[in-house]
Amino acid sequence: MKTIHLQHADLTVPNLALGLLRIAELSDDAIRALVATARDAGITYFDHADIYGTRLHDCEERFAQALQLSSSERDRVTIQTKIGIVPDGGYYDHSYEHVVAQAEESLRALGTDYIDVLLLHRPDALVEPQEVARAFDELYLSGKVRHFGVSNHTPGQIDLLKTAVTRPIVANQVQLSITHSPIIAQGIAANAPDSDQSVVRDGGGLVDYCRVNGITIQAWSPFKSGSGETVLFDRERHPGLNDRIDDLAAHYGVEPEAIAAAWITRHPANMQVILGTTTPARIRAAAAGSDLPLTRAEWYGLFRAAGWQVP
Repeated sequence: MKTIHLQHADLTVPNLALGLLRIAELSDDAIRALVATARDAGITYFDHADIYGTRLHDCEERFAQALQLSSSERDRVTIQTKIGIVPDGGYYDHSYEHVVAQAEESLRALGTDYIDVLLLHRPDALVEPQEVARAFDELYLSGKVRHFGVSNHTPGQIDLLKTAVTRPIVANQVQLSITHSPIIAQGIAANAPDSDQSVVRDGGGLVDYCRVNGITIQAWSPFKSGSGETVLFDRERHPGLNDRIDDLAAHYGVEPEAIAAAWITRHPANMQVILGTTTPARIRAAAAGSDLPLTRAEWYGLFRAAGWQVP
């Protein structure tokens, strides 16, 4: 398993992580088997959110109940969670009170004294950067949260936070797959005439911005086609892409999931793939893509087969 260094943090982590969005209905044994499979593959980074499950902190609690990590075991894994969405109200809240309260609840649910990385889940249009800074400072100085980041934020939204936040932003978790990669595709088609792909939709060069500022991009839904449940392995929807994936999988002696993961890990931005599966076999398959050396021709070939332009 290839590791990456989270800049501005004292963390060296695997470039694949396990997302725990769907574990609420699993048995303790199934959760333990899922986590054990991930750890056997070298994945020691676990991604949560307070809204995962059928109620607030549901999946965080199930994780803690199933694993019952000792203090020494806890120190051998990296736990990340996300806060800021108020699902019952249909809004986002990055106020000082909400950030601190939800972080405290996540600590309780996870049964841990500290959270390694805490992310703001979605941009709050009513955010006051000074309140976020106050919350981050309090959580950090108390030892309850060690590092901070964001999710689904544009460069401008991160810069706004940085007008007040003194703790470094170490990660930005965004949706990214071969078929859902506008943050990469836009730069490739920049200045191309009459190309919808060249339209800037993320506030301007999110990938380049994160590289320049030492922010690790975490890719959620790495096997999704876009919105909804359609996956990029849907041969009827993406026949050419699947032919190319299958050819490369046969060439490298891996499963298709490894090729999909490798398309992301091959990027020199040192991205981290968040696997949202509850299937152990898919974890093992994807892990083979951690350091798979796709050539430029292979990487661009997958990109074109997904329907993107290379002018």
